[in-house]
Amino acid sequence: MITRATPYPRSTGTRLRSVAASRPETVVSGADLGRPFGKDADWIATRTGIRTLRRLAPGETLVSHAVDAAGKAIVDAALTPEQVDLVITATCSANAKPGATLGDLVAEQLGLQARLMDVNAACAGFTYALSAADAHVRSGEAGHVLIVAAEQMSRITDPADLGTSILFADGAAAAVVSAADEAGIGPVVWGSAGAGRDLIRTEGGQLQMHGSEVFRWAVELVPDLSAAACARAGIDVRDIDVLVLHQANLRIIDAAVRRLDLREDVVVARDVIDSGNTSAASVPLALDTLRRRGDVPGDALALLAGFGAGLAYAAQVVRLP
Repeated sequence: MITRATPYPRSTGTRLRSVAASRPETVVSGADLGRPFGKDADWIATRTGIRTLRRLAPGETLVSHAVDAAGKAIVDAALTPEQVDLVITATCSANAKPGATLGDLVAEQLGLQARLMDVNAACAGFTYALSAADAHVRSGEAGHVLIVAAEQMSRITDPADLGTSILFADGAAAAVVSAADEAGIGPVVWGSAGAGRDLIRTEGGQLQMHGSEVFRWAVELVPDLSAAACARAGIDVRDIDVLVLHQANLRIIDAAVRRLDLREDVVVARDVIDSGNTSAASVPLALDTLRRRGDVPGDALALLAGFGAGLAYAAQVVRLP
């Protein structure tokens, strides 16, 4: 029998230490997306907000991007691979080799001796994983947790389906969560509307979605979800400096923002314009974009919210690294 003591004392708080990303080099324009359907770039942008997105080239692997993002997140957190206690991978599209998961392959290539956990909550995957990381650190089961959110949505999207093929993209992002003296990650508000699970589903290995119904559900959900996450964190929505919603569609983001009582100077992530919908990877990818552009200062208060397939959702307030 294997037994071990809890390796760390229970923590009074946790903190997001780093965020990093890795994107495919292949850029697909709105014109390219619309051409098979006789639509131009303006038509695509009007309905989705997307001007370009990134997709894996033939022979390019999602694992390589997951490893790249994870390695950068570890370095940015000023850690060594030996200090990572737990790896949580969030994906709904990664097809690892037989007998291995994405987490297995990331750990192998980075030389990590960490425990592994996989989360499949689709577009809410990163926010679910962030909550799990927070709980493991607070309980003393881990001191440093690496989250890897990676998707190859183009590999499960039917190129002949207008409703999905113009939206979904590929990419990977990673983050490190560590123990802290004060709470830098607020309590999660999460759940699912499982009765609507068939609104977004895979069938025959390909993604299918009822776009208009999903749009209405998301726009109705986000204001209440955001208010509840802020309330659990002991703040008001107007205290938020940064809003990072799942980058499903620019129309969903803008419609949700109009229903929120945000300050005028709040920075709203709209990474979907350049990156498309990357499911579980979209929240950390968008967060990485804001930080690389210098749009948000360190220690800013951000509300993160994911929602999507299975009609799963999760949101929490975090202090940015």
